[in-house]
Amino acid sequence: MDMRYPRPLSPGDRIGVTSPSSGVDGQLRGRLDVAASDLRALGYEVVIGRCMDGSGHLSAPAAERAAELTDMLTDPDIRAVVPPWGGETAIDLLPLLDFERIGRAEPTWVVGYSDLSTLITPLTLLTGVATVHGNNLMDTPYRTPAGLWSWLDIVAAPQGKPFGQTPPGRHRSGGHDDYRTFPDVRDLTLDAEGGWRRLDGDGDVEVEGRLIGGCIETLANLAGTRYLDTSAFAGDESLLVYVEACEDNAFTICRNLHGMRLAGFFDRAAGVLVGRTHAPDGRTLTQHEAVLDALGPLGVPIIADIECGHVPPFLPLVNGARGRAVHTPVRSEIVQTLD
Repeated sequence: MDMRYPRPLSPGDRIGVTSPSSGVDGQLRGRLDVAASDLRALGYEVVIGRCMDGSGHLSAPAAERAAELTDMLTDPDIRAVVPPWGGETAIDLLPLLDFERIGRAEPTWVVGYSDLSTLITPLTLLTGVATVHGNNLMDTPYRTPAGLWSWLDIVAAPQGKPFGQTPPGRHRSGGHDDYRTFPDVRDLTLDAEGGWRRLDGDGDVEVEGRLIGGCIETLANLAGTRYLDTSAFAGDESLLVYVEACEDNAFTICRNLHGMRLAGFFDRAAGVLVGRTHAPDGRTLTQHEAVLDALGPLGVPIIADIECGHVPPFLPLVNGARGRAVHTPVRSEIVQTLD
């Protein structure tokens, strides 16, 4: 599939905020206001939609959420759409989204991770429009660690010019900041050391392919459907597939990855990147062992503990970009090119 990249954002552009999954309750609106103010300080216009209710697990009925997201993605004045965060059941939007209408519109950046994988990965696979698996709006006020790019850096970057990201070698050991008490927190706690590791064997790795992937717990439910057809998307190209676990134990992750592999999700993978996770191990199975058990039969390099998931810092990956991952004892890097 020929990729289409939204044009780079520049000051004066409009950013839409909607909640395709979970909204923001009243006690967390302060953090939302801080994040929106930061975008406005950079010169962007911020439009906050109607689907933002945080009193339950969904911001609005499915039809309303689907309509607002589609309207934002087809509005030529909105150049990017970013949710406050993920949630639980955005899967109910998929049959309601007009992917043909979205695909005909001028491309718009969509940013998110966690439950937003349910939407952004199918969006890229079905329309050929690049999306960003990266830090959501509520994460945006955090200062970006050296070596990484924020989603704002990426959506403003020129097309065709490669950009590399290198891991800082530190991550958060656990917990979350209290946005209710400290809505303007900007220092990202990285209190544990650790870098990438190869799971499938020893030796240096350098692997290339178009990036595609997301959160295991949400994507596994789409395996075998038209919403997760990576082979049709790949065409004659190889893929660099990334996956990350949010909270499911190692046995569930193992089963989900087996199912995704059997459904063909990894068929065109030249390599697999696995996000660092704090999800629990099983009694006799670790998270790393779960990945290797399910994906080892692929016979491709598997690099684990990438910063692309729920464990800060946040390393954004562009679904549809050309990616190259390098991992040696002295160097770890992901290079992406929007072409």
